[in-house]
Amino acid sequence: MNEMARPKAEGTATPRRAPMRVRPTAPILPPSNIQGNALMVVIAIMAFLACLTLGAVTMVRATATGWQSEISREITIQIKPSEGLDMDATLEKAKNLALGFVGTQEGTIMDDAATARLLEPWLGTGLDLNELPVPRLVIITIDEQNPPDFVAMRDLLSKEIPQAFLDDHRTWVDRLVSMASTTVWIGTGVLILVFTAMVLTVVFATRGVISGNRHIVEVLHFVGAESAFVAREFQKHFLKISLKGSAAGSAVAAILFAILGAWQASSRATPESDQATALFGTFSLGLAGYLGIFATMIVIALLTTLTARFTVMRNIDEIDLIRSDPGRSDGLPAS
Repeated sequence: MNEMARPKAEGTATPRRAPMRVRPTAPILPPSNIQGNALMVVIAIMAFLACLTLGAVTMVRATATGWQSEISREITIQIKPSEGLDMDATLEKAKNLALGFVGTQEGTIMDDAATARLLEPWLGTGLDLNELPVPRLVIITIDEQNPPDFVAMRDLLSKEIPQAFLDDHRTWVDRLVSMASTTVWIGTGVLILVFTAMVLTVVFATRGVISGNRHIVEVLHFVGAESAFVAREFQKHFLKISLKGSAAGSAVAAILFAILGAWQASSRATPESDQATALFGTFSLGLAGYLGIFATMIVIALLTTLTARFTVMRNIDEIDLIRSDPGRSDGLPAS
């Protein structure tokens, strides 16, 4: 008894229990599969198209605004040639009459060389304006904040110089505004179609993922997991996919606009660049355009995530409904 109660001799080591290792938890859904990769590619394509449309609308609006601003700052007086008319004196008289109105700043008479350059694309070089009935122009710069009285100026010019015609460019401004508005509406419609197609794609993809992992959802329900927890797991899964896809598509669109802008800047005064500028305007989006691309990427990611969440919640409700009343499955497989 004493020997049993005797303490262990010094130097005898007490065996230690091995530390417990917690096995890392795996995600409920597989991080990558064929469905997820295909959905990522589709979202990247949708994001690229959406950003491309947004950039094109931004370019057209900026170009139209620039043209509208340039046209609104100037008015033009045309002097038609007639028999016995001293064109130089008439041009000077028309300029002085226009500058006599409040709201005008300066006037410029287009000489023969400038007028010939305007006609070169249609009539070629080496023109003799004295042999052609070509109107001569006086360009008047006006104050946009305090424009002159165009009606009074037109009446005075027609009274003093019957050959004069005042063009305040109001028709061109109205056409530019209509063109810009039409472009914006078309771009908005394309964006809505892209977002709608993306939402439908995400809905079908989410249903496919749930169908492939239906047993996981039912097991989680069986052990007491709440619907919000299951939906949150699917939401995280689709958020990662949508962020990767939308970031890739938006980055490609931004790089494309940057490359086109650099090409246009480095090839000024060339036929290709001039034609592209005339058709599409400048390819430079500016800070607002690139911020719009970034915002489009975020909107696509959020829209995809919310669509996935609502689809998951609806499917979970269907599973609960089938479990409570199997006769209402409507052909759906009941596990």
